[in-house]
Amino acid sequence: MEDQIASLNTIDISLLDDRTQVLNYGDTFAILNRSGDATSSRGQAFGIYHRDTRYISGLSLWINGVRPRLLGSSIKEENEILSIDLTNPTLALDNGLTIEQGQIHVRRSQFLRSGHFYEKIQLQSFAGEALPIKLALRFSGDFLDIFEVRGIKREKRGLTGTPVVNGRTIILYYDGLDGIRRTARVNFPRVFEYDDNIPAAHFNFELSPGQAAELDYSIHFHEEHQKNDAAPERYKEARSLLEPGLRKTSAMFPRIETSNEQFTHWLNRSKIDLISLLADTPQGKYPYAGVPWYNTAFGRDGLITALQTLWAAPDLARDVLFFLASRQASGWDSAADAEPGKIMHETRNGEMVALNEVPFRQYYGSIDSTPLFVVLAGKYYERTADKVTIETLWPNIRAALEWIDHFGDLDGDGFLEYQHKAENGLTNQAWKDSFDSVFYDTGELAAPPIAMCEVQGYVYAARIKAAILARVMREPELATRLEESARKLKAEFHKRFWDEALQCYVLALDGDKKPCRIKSSNAGQLLYTGIVPNEFAAPLANTLLKPDMFSGWGLRTVSTESPRYNPMSYHNGSVWPHDVSLVAMGMANYGLYREAQQLATSLFDASLFLPLQRLPELYCGFERRKGEGPTPYPVACSPQAWSVAAAFQVIEALLLPGFSPSTDSLTFHADGLPDYLDDIRINGLRVGRSTFQIIFRRESGAEIIKM
Repeated sequence: MEDQIASLNTIDISLLDDRTQVLNYGDTFAILNRSGDATSSRGQAFGIYHRDTRYISGLSLWINGVRPRLLGSSIKEENEILSIDLTNPTLALDNGLTIEQGQIHVRRSQFLRSGHFYEKIQLQSFAGEALPIKLALRFSGDFLDIFEVRGIKREKRGLTGTPVVNGRTIILYYDGLDGIRRTARVNFPRVFEYDDNIPAAHFNFELSPGQAAELDYSIHFHEEHQKNDAAPERYKEARSLLEPGLRKTSAMFPRIETSNEQFTHWLNRSKIDLISLLADTPQGKYPYAGVPWYNTAFGRDGLITALQTLWAAPDLARDVLFFLASRQASGWDSAADAEPGKIMHETRNGEMVALNEVPFRQYYGSIDSTPLFVVLAGKYYERTADKVTIETLWPNIRAALEWIDHFGDLDGDGFLEYQHKAENGLTNQAWKDSFDSVFYDTGELAAPPIAMCEVQGYVYAARIKAAILARVMREPELATRLEESARKLKAEFHKRFWDEALQCYVLALDGDKKPCRIKSSNAGQLLYTGIVPNEFAAPLANTLLKPDMFSGWGLRTVSTESPRYNPMSYHNGSVWPHDVSLVAMGMANYGLYREAQQLATSLFDASLFLPLQRLPELYCGFERRKGEGPTPYPVACSPQAWSVAAAFQVIEALLLPGFSPSTDSLTFHADGLPDYLDDIRINGLRVGRSTFQIIFRRESGAEIIKM
């Protein structure tokens, strides 16, 4: 089992292809083909998932016994509805006559909301005579745990029941080994015929020339003992509730436009995608990591997404902090890699989690979530001056600092290290958590405990920000200790991690303090944390922008000169947009504006070649080729929260806003804009008790208008 979990990041590319359409809403997501069907053969991921279980593995539409032909399909711009246009092939009728192809238009509209899947099917005849139409919908459910879909083998499973048909409903169910019954209840507004031989709901229509007809239905996903939000069964009523919710969430963000229409579209697309990933929790909104594999709360991903968008949407950062504080470890649990004060890595649902077949019910195997939590708290206060929130969170911040000092440093050398304790936990526990992502310059995997370079930067930033908060909380002695420990860490870190020959910080130190002499993007994230001495920032940036690290579409995770470099791998040579945006922000903070713009431009350029201008979780690290876009990583999550949030951090890196919430004012420290942007316009940016409109022009700088 441990080997299977270690290989989860190397997902079989046969699970998905480039002909999928993805819908998501909270704990529910759907992977459908372009015709709106879910037809999972063995080893494929199509289906409708709820709370980490695939409830529907088969959904297909048939007309007179055959599948309609695809004309086209697309996700609407607001990400909420999949719209599909189909037509009939040549159809043979029972009376021996035929319906010529292209006589019937079939439109399918599908969306998710509050644990329900909704579909409306519209038919219209363009034939010259009346047509008898037999429409059938086939449903099946395998109720596989998402970890089973991803390839983990199980010795035993529960019982999948025979479908229960009752008038207007079909109930699919599964009795799990965890004692939980999971059901998918298909609700129709009218009685249907049901065929036991090929389980399907059948509906008959007689369409006169030009006549239209429609049918809608919903599927309700339910986990026994789980409280469900009230939701309508009918398509029209549920559809009317979608847009108000989207507008309310969208109001968390200012409106951003630019002189470049494509750049503006990238920003809008990114905002829409991020909104689609914001799940409602008792503590507020939380960005689920990504669809399909990570449609749940991850600590690191949520924290970095909040940091990327903090300048624009500080309320999201507050919600993230409260969510993670409510799940902060308070005791020891080696099976979950939990220790007092530690911030969680991820939380999961599903049968395998309930049975402890995988350790991710509430799992703490992340070395960086805890310092990042403190960093976000400090930056949130600087952005908002919200002392009430900091006072509420102060016990959690103190507990996180205690964990860093007493549990994170495994050997007392002043550096944060990890070594997993959970039997089936993650071997590597920084953001590059593939089993083979930390290695020496010989290619041999590093021996734990491992001190990653960027993690030390996060600790440095955490102490600097916590010192500010300690003074806010009137604990000056603690503030002084934190500042002194940060100063010592900065000096010792540079001494131990800087490699003069590489002109770069090494990737990591192993358990014997042997360096992993690998050039990596991890070193670039150090610029974001501020731990790099000023005189070494430019040499480091220069190293990162050389051809072995910079692909033209962003920074590779490791250099092409590395022994394990593979541009098609998950962590050893690919390009991750969130990683690039953090490095760009770091460069801008050190005054390396040209270098920051180069990275920002590489992400924008990549978006121009990608479907919907949506930056995915990652793409391959091949060198940029003229007239071609980046090579996709076949099973990358898309949308992925910290990837789409990269667009917001690009704006921050270009403009370098500074906030003074106590005086309701802001400034900009940018050094011009790239030549493809004449201006950037921001409307509705909140600072303190005021709201601002900003027009930043390349030639003349910022015009700030209080609204």
